[in-house]
Amino acid sequence: MRKWRVFLFLPMLFATSCGQNQNEFSSVRCFVLINNQEHNDATLASSMNSMAPGVFCQVQQKIQNGATYFAFKNNLGNQSTSIFNGKDQRMSFAFGFNNGIIVGFGNLDNPPVFYAYDLQCPNCFDWQALPRKNYPLSISSNGMASCPVCHRDYNLNTGGNIVKGDAGNKLTRYHASTAGPYGVLNVY
Repeated sequence: MRKWRVFLFLPMLFATSCGQNQNEFSSVRCFVLINNQEHNDATLASSMNSMAPGVFCQVQQKIQNGATYFAFKNNLGNQSTSIFNGKDQRMSFAFGFNNGIIVGFGNLDNPPVFYAYDLQCPNCFDWQALPRKNYPLSISSNGMASCPVCHRDYNLNTGGNIVKGDAGNKLTRYHASTAGPYGVLNVY
């Protein structure tokens, strides 16, 4: 009889064991691949350095005078652009909900965790509404992302949870990896 209870209990355990991680990452299409060995961008490199956790960088795609660029802005106040090379021009990029992501290593885990978030406030931006309105977050030197509309603050170092403001959704997170400051950034 005892043996049967274990067999009845195991399926329930397996069904609930992945509950918190199940929705940790967004199912929205995001694909950004930047080879920083080729672009050699110091602003982006600052956020891809595991030895300098707490530095986060906004990454967007911009078109200026007919040319396409990556635009980088980190929470230390540095910003730069890098023109698309031939490889970049042959690729299709999807920068999350509305043309922007935030990447960087959190400073509270050892070893540091590499995070990638959508640049849009998850509590203001509605991807199903047309026309789509833009609700970009701003990032501060203390590792917070703030929304000027709903006045929520999100902690970039701890998975994007709300630390100030009304309850709601934490930041939209994507799978990401980096091969170091002047390596490849891959957000998917």
